[in-house]
Amino acid sequence: MASATNLGRLERVELKAVWAHEAHNFTPWMAEEENLRLLGEAIGLELGLEAQEQNVGPYRADLLCKDIASDHWVLIENQIEKTDHGHLGQLLTYAAGLSAVTIVWVAKTFTEEHRAALDWLNEVTSEEIAFFGLEVELWRIGDSPPAPKFNVVSRPNAFVKRQVAGRSQASGQSSAFYEKYWTTFCDRLKSQKSWFKPRSSSSGTWLGWSTGRSPFSYTALISKPQNRVIARVSMLGPNAKEGWAALQPHRSSLDASLPGLVWDERPEGVESYISLHLDDADPNDRDDWPRQHAWLLEMLELLHHTFAPLLRQLP
Repeated sequence: MASATNLGRLERVELKAVWAHEAHNFTPWMAEEENLRLLGEAIGLELGLEAQEQNVGPYRADLLCKDIASDHWVLIENQIEKTDHGHLGQLLTYAAGLSAVTIVWVAKTFTEEHRAALDWLNEVTSEEIAFFGLEVELWRIGDSPPAPKFNVVSRPNAFVKRQVAGRSQASGQSSAFYEKYWTTFCDRLKSQKSWFKPRSSSSGTWLGWSTGRSPFSYTALISKPQNRVIARVSMLGPNAKEGWAALQPHRSSLDASLPGLVWDERPEGVESYISLHLDDADPNDRDDWPRQHAWLLEMLELLHHTFAPLLRQLP
């Protein structure tokens, strides 16, 4: 057992000693999968990168991500200095222009005024908008490499004001109903050791999984108004159209492999879908859940088996 005299001493490292330039060094570092995972752990989300320094309609974000569990946008603004009014204005612009979004502001230090501003925004905005403020630090022991640490200084009320799925699509059903539906489905995933790992419980109409290749993801979805259960490959974000175009030369072979595929391009937005539907499936009929869940798992596995090799080959 080491004595107290053998313990190392933490030493704070200046951010600019590691990241000399915000856009050229810090933002690319933040975009790396391992570092997005570290950030996501701090705020309780699993983040999938969609784009870096990307326009979102008339807006521009340092990092554009998706909350993998809900398919909602996560926009990240980062600074290696203390917070300023210019970045606060950008956050307000994003919130005004997007209906369901999580906005993450990362900076060296937060002024008390800017922290209070985020707290106030979380109070007065709708449940589909969430603001997080995080301070980033670097620490080392002796000659060790600097280690990053994210400290949350502002977060939505009750930790997550907007749950990890879209309440706006709940169609009058309680979030507890959807959470039970997906918890039961995830229990099936656990018991059958599927490639699709159980997700955090969702109070909305879908669950999502990363394919490991942007802009593609897998989604399980239920639609009460249509009495339909859906397994799909989703193309989301600014590169959705490119993803859609890349699959078109393979459309005939995909249709032959998976009869019943529904191709749904949405040219006006940043999303497109390739889906399989189970109709006459009422999510409210709990006695039918075993059939619905068995179908969802089988179709998701088929989509993964069919699309994963193709996605790895795309340029």
